[in-house]
This record gives sequence, structure tokens and C-alpha cells, in this order.
Amino acid sequence: MKKHTFVICAYKESPYLEKCIQSLKQQILESNIIIVTSTPSVYIESLADKYEIPYLINKGESGITQDWNFGYQCAVNQYQSKYITIAHQDDIYDKNYLSSMLKRVKSAIHPLIAFSDYYEIRCEKKVTVNTVLKIKRLMLLPLKFSLLRRSKWVRRRILSFGSPICCPSVTFVVDNLPRVIFENHYRACEDWEAWEKISKLKGEFLYVPEMLMGHRIHEDSETTSAIGDNKRTLEEYQMFCKFWPKIIAKILSKEYAKSQQSNNVN
Repeated sequence: MKKHTFVICAYKESPYLEKCIQSLKQQILESNIIIVTSTPSVYIESLADKYEIPYLINKGESGITQDWNFGYQCAVNQYQSKYITIAHQDDIYDKNYLSSMLKRVKSAIHPLIAFSDYYEIRCEKKVTVNTVLKIKRLMLLPLKFSLLRRSKWVRRRILSFGSPICCPSVTFVVDNLPRVIFENHYRACEDWEAWEKISKLKGEFLYVPEMLMGHRIHEDSETTSAIGDNKRTLEEYQMFCKFWPKIIAKILSKEYAKSQQSNNVN
């Protein structure tokens, strides 16, 4: 039984889903791959059949975090997975992604999550440097040092200024984490909230400063939708309140909101 599972969370009919599947199939280290969805369709099922991937339907409450948690539990319960990566349907992974993640995990004493640097995909072009990516890399710089990656104080200070961790780049170390990773009340900051919760645990945040995946920026993403109705701004303020007094949280959320412009494709 393979110890790692890629959980592809599929929603409706993404034109990028097949590219995501292909990138996972091309990993130099073999892994379990499953597709989960709460919006079953002939399109998703046909791709699952084409690539011989188990196709699992979430018949309970639907939503981003609900599907993530459903897929996570399927990987644990049905595949006894020790390591799980929740792959977003629009993104792609370098062939060395999994081998690099597991190599870093095995070098740690008590790993919680491992994650990599990433590049953006905009209009089918690979973007490796922009202002947001530079800031995120700077924020994560302390985690390059083995002693600091074990520090709760360091990782909470990092998260207190925003979320530099790219959600689909994360590999979860199941045995060292709570059973439920994501809460179900956020739409745009659900991953930041999860990192904040995990940051309180004893263990290590493992950062691989290599661009091992591509995160697609496009107009139909849920993040873009949340920005459009200002839901993200409210959620970001609530997240800053977990680290700071309300008056400081308000200032930080106003500044942080400027980064939302980076989600514009053009």
C-alpha cells in the first residue's frame, strides 16, 4: 500500500482538470490518486475512467472545505495514507514534487506539514516573479533554517502578517495532525485558518524553497469570486484578529486587501 495519496478535488467542469491529472501521473515517485467531488458529472467521471483513477462522490454537505475534508478522510480510511496532498483541479505539479516533499518529511523529527514554493500560471504563461511572490518568499525565509521551523513563535509571527503558504503545495503528515483539518465557515481564508490552527501544535513546518508546482490564476476561481463580493476582506480581518488587537487587525486587513489585485488575470 502506497503511503501517499493525491486527492484531486474536482468541481463542475474545469478545462484544466486533465492537465492536473497528467502532472500527478507523471510524478517520478508513484502515489495513490483519487478524485472526489460533490458535483458529479459525466465529464469528471470520464476523466477518472480514462486515467483509471478512483472516483468518489461526496454525498454529504457540499463546499470547498467539505470536499477537502471528505477527500482527506477517504485517503486516510480507504488507503491508510500517512501523507496526503489536496490537489486543486486547476493546478499542475512538477514531476519531482512528491519525491521532494517526502524527502524533506523523512529528514524531520516531528513534521506537521511540508510545502513548496510555487509559480503562477496566468493566461497559460509561467510567472515566477512578481510582487506577491517576492513578499511570500521573504515571509517564509525563516523556515529555511531547521531550528526555526520547529518554533511555534516563528511560524505564528509569519502567519500573523498573512498566509504565504500555497494551499495546493502542502503535504499533510496525517499521524501528527488532528483528524479534521479544515473548518467549514470560511470561503477564501479556509487554508490560512487551517495553518493557524496547526501552527499551535508541537512539530515542524517544512518549507522547500523550490518552485515545485504551478498555481493557476483565472477569473472562474473561487478566490476571485470571493474577492468580487468582498467576502475575502471580512475573512482576512477575522484572521488578523486571531493574532492582533482589533485596531491593528483593521489596519493590516486594509493593507493586505491591496494584494487582492494580484488575482486579476490581466
